[in-house]
Amino acid sequence: MNKSELVSAIAEKSGLSKVDAKKALDATLDAISGEVKKGGKVVLVGFGTFSLTQRSARKGINPRTKKAINIPAKKAAKFKPGATLSNL
Repeated sequence: MNKSELVSAIAEKSGLSKVDAKKALDATLDAISGEVKKGGKVVLVGFGTFSLTQRSARKGINPRTKKAINIPAKKAAKFKPGATLSNL
């Protein structure tokens, strides 16, 4: 399912127009990404938790040249599914 299909499904199930459903979805995604970027957590009970995690620096191997490379530390978004998604 892509974003336009998700907007259509939201509109159908909620009785909103597709324009309003798209605005609602965009606002939701903006709120979630804004909170995660600040280092916060977004918990949707039963669905899952969005959070920020710190990946440490490590050594890797370039698959083309087989030479060792250094992979820098970085922050990454993380999603942990809740009970509803875990019991599929």
